[in-house]
Amino acid sequence: MEPVTSEPKSQYGMMMVSSPSNNYIPPGLEYLAQLDQVIIKQIISACELLSGCEVKNRYILVNSMGQEFLYATENSDFCSRQCCGNSRSFELPFVDNNDVEVLRVSRPLKCNSCCTPCCNQEMEISANGQLLGSMHQEWNFCMPMGTTYSVKNASGDGVFKIVAPCCPCSCGSDVVFEVIGSDGPMGSIRRTWRGLCTECCTDADNFCITFNSNLDVRYKALMLGAAFLIDFIYFERDQQH
Repeated sequence: MEPVTSEPKSQYGMMMVSSPSNNYIPPGLEYLAQLDQVIIKQIISACELLSGCEVKNRYILVNSMGQEFLYATENSDFCSRQCCGNSRSFELPFVDNNDVEVLRVSRPLKCNSCCTPCCNQEMEISANGQLLGSMHQEWNFCMPMGTTYSVKNASGDGVFKIVAPCCPCSCGSDVVFEVIGSDGPMGSIRRTWRGLCTECCTDADNFCITFNSNLDVRYKALMLGAAFLIDFIYFERDQQH
């Protein structure tokens, strides 16, 4: 009889597969494969500040030395931004310094203030038209506080979890979302405090994502995409209210 083996299980009860053993890097993500930290800077819009209308979000991704390497502009329509607020659907293509798209984040429209499982938030991350994986909000009575998010690879296998803090409020300090894999912590997604004036006057956010430099680049891309869903769920102001 052959021995029975089992996949590793995290402390949060999710069966998770280990990091891929091959070294495949999707085209365009070679630079990301070398990094152990990515900082996401959202560009403050003067038009949004003056008009109060929600405009397309724009982001710059930089390394720990402050060097820019990816740029993203939200692809959504005017009506959805004004009527659906932070629940809106959008496409977020990332382009490099040569204006070539290397990564894309896609979010469907789902209610962000409903506590029913059918409205759990989702997001897909792809590279060069090929799905890398997806992020799924797990339902609980206190959503979105203390919520756990499962991140799956392209085959639908769970690869890691993202755990939200019980109180995701930024009151003079950073807000940290822990990333937990089958073997323990894999990194973190940190929403950084930008100062009282900036916090009060705009919903532009900065995030710092840390991971092991030798982590599979597809997992890095999934963590990167997850930061944007976290931003919309917790920190993007709902213009409807």
